[in-house]
Amino acid sequence: MHRHTGAVTTVLRDLDAATDRARDLVRDGRRLLGVAGAPGAGKSWLVEALLARCTDLSVAHVPMDGFHLADVALARLGLLDVKGAPATFDVGGYVAALRRIAAREEEVVYVPGFARDLEQPLAAALAVRRDAALVLTEGNYLLLGDEGWGAVRDQLDEVWFVDVPDALRIQRLVARHVAFGKTPQQAEAWVRRSDEANARLVAASRARADVEVRLG
Repeated sequence: MHRHTGAVTTVLRDLDAATDRARDLVRDGRRLLGVAGAPGAGKSWLVEALLARCTDLSVAHVPMDGFHLADVALARLGLLDVKGAPATFDVGGYVAALRRIAAREEEVVYVPGFARDLEQPLAAALAVRRDAALVLTEGNYLLLGDEGWGAVRDQLDEVWFVDVPDALRIQRLVARHVAFGKTPQQAEAWVRRSDEANARLVAASRARADVEVRLG
């Protein structure tokens, strides 16, 4: 477990450098790596790239999105219109899962996945074995310091912040929402109202990262 207190001094500019850094963590016995960033920054893409490049290691994946509250819960709480905001996640469950993984007291810890086509979490979809050399977790809010999120940062050995130009991020987000059923007009409105409000919150937390990733 690592608590970051200084400014970001390391910048990774290509996948080779990112892969080498992840392998260095494993060699140092530091296994919980978080990947943070604003919506549309490319966090999931980076994690998938690391998974593909580290097939010689035992690597596990714990997506923060798996801890989304289901739509039925969001509707009951009156939060469906702000889905994706920090209050729409089970942060306590996320922290508890990370603590169980860090403790290595269980042979396997099951964690939820997230079905992008359904926009819903999937209970116990992923398994993290005790002997996993590297555990990757990604999400918007890994670096927040309030509303329970600070405990997430405390469980992670290192956190990277993925930085991309806002114009590219927004283009990706609109295309993603359209691909999963929104009209271009609906997608644009959702991005401007919801995703960008969350992006500003995430940007304010970036100084708590250990490393910045700028893949160009």
